[in-house]
Amino acid sequence: MSQRPVNRRRLLFGAGAAGVLAALGGVAGAGYAVLSGDRPLALVYRGPASCAGCSEAVAALLRGTPTRFRTEFCGPGEALQVSAATLAGAAVYAQPGGGDVRQAWRRLRTTADDVRAFVHNGGSYLGFCLGAYLAGADPGFGLLIGVGVEGYIYSAEAAVHEPDDTVVEVDWRGRRRHMYFQDGALFRPRTSADATVLATYGTGGAAAVVTGYGAGRVGVVGPHPEADQTWYADSRLTNPDGIRFDLGHDLIESTVQRG
Repeated sequence: MSQRPVNRRRLLFGAGAAGVLAALGGVAGAGYAVLSGDRPLALVYRGPASCAGCSEAVAALLRGTPTRFRTEFCGPGEALQVSAATLAGAAVYAQPGGGDVRQAWRRLRTTADDVRAFVHNGGSYLGFCLGAYLAGADPGFGLLIGVGVEGYIYSAEAAVHEPDDTVVEVDWRGRRRHMYFQDGALFRPRTSADATVLATYGTGGAAAVVTGYGAGRVGVVGPHPEADQTWYADSRLTNPDGIRFDLGHDLIESTVQRG
């Protein structure tokens, strides 16, 4: 669940966003909300329920999207807290990777009502690895309606069975890609669920999903599209595709789009 092994570290639809999705074979919707004509704000949790460097990597990914989010960190020890008042000024709330799910939840559960209300009223939630587990309900924010979440490495069909950092193959919109992975989530959407599977593991289980919650949207991913060169270097791993961020950008833009 993204415990880094070393201690380092409404939206305007434009041609750039369309280009990201078109390159991946996706179809972009044209309905985005505009946040006061300015770059929309994405709040990224940073605190004891995240791991060193994970929040910063997610913030960098958000800033690099075609939408070019402004980012602010929120959480214990930050100038901004996770609260209804803070979330009211944001378009996105992002929960990055971290350690144990139940330990993280004990630190986050007092914010659950505010996060759920934010998404239900039209905001977007992005969950990366631990943040994806926390989008579920046992324990978690309860944002995944009709979508089960479990640990990929514990599933019968898993190609990886250890929690160590590694690189996994995925099919992202039908194209074979490689992603940084550390004990990430597997999603099981029910047939009736309002969910779009963006990526699957090599065995066919869902690795990245976008779904609705009330008037809002939820985007979750088991592997780490935000992993930069330092993650690979620190773990002595290599990505055959090179260090690219288009998959993360696709997840974000597919989550925040309206229409």
